[in-house]
Amino acid sequence: MKLICIGRNYTEHIEELDNEKPTDPVIFQKPDTAILLKKQPFFIPDFSDDVHYEVEVLVKINRVGKYIEKKFAHKYYNEIGLGIDFTARDLQSQLKAKGLPWEKAKAFDGSAVIGNWLPKNEFEDINAINFSLKKNDIFVQNGNTSHMLWKIDEIIEYVSKYFTLKIGDIIFTGTPAGVGKVSANDNLKGFLENREMFSITVK
Repeated sequence: MKLICIGRNYTEHIEELDNEKPTDPVIFQKPDTAILLKKQPFFIPDFSDDVHYEVEVLVKINRVGKYIEKKFAHKYYNEIGLGIDFTARDLQSQLKAKGLPWEKAKAFDGSAVIGNWLPKNEFEDINAINFSLKKNDIFVQNGNTSHMLWKIDEIIEYVSKYFTLKIGDIIFTGTPAGVGKVSANDNLKGFLENREMFSITVK
C-alpha cells in the first residue's frame, strides 16, 4: 500500500506559497508509516517549529492498473475520503532552497491523516465536491474539487504512467488555499459536503 500525493493542484494555494504553477502534476509519496493511527493524536515532531495542515480529498484504488486511460479511470475507485497532509513547512523550505527532495518534510511518521470513506455514488458529481477543515471550530480551509487543475480521473491517468496502482493505494489530490500552522491542543475537523470525516487533536 502506498500514499501518492499531488502537490500544487489548486491555483490559490500555489499563490499563497508563492510557488510556480506546474505544467504537469507534482507527485510525491508517503510511506505507510506516515499514516496517523485511528483515534490517536497528532504529535508535532521535534524537528519542526512550523507544521502546517493541508486538507485534501482522497481516493482509494480498488483494482490493479497501469497506463490507465482517463476514460477508464472511474473504474479504479469507488470510495472518496478526506484527510490531512501534514507538512513541516520550515524543513520543506530549507530542502527546496537546496534543491533536495521533500520527504523529510512530508513523509514523517504520523503525517498522513486518513478519515472515513464514503461510496462514490453518494456524490452527484465527484468533480464538484465541497470540502472543508475547521481548526478549533473555525473554518480555515474551504475547497471544491471543481477547482482542481487536474481532476481525479486525470490524476489517475497521469500517476499510472509512472507507478502501478494497486488495491488499497490512496491518492491525496491536493489542498486548497488556507493552510496554516498547528499548535498543541488544536482540534482539527474535516468535512465532505458537511459530513464530518475526521476529528483529531494536536499534541
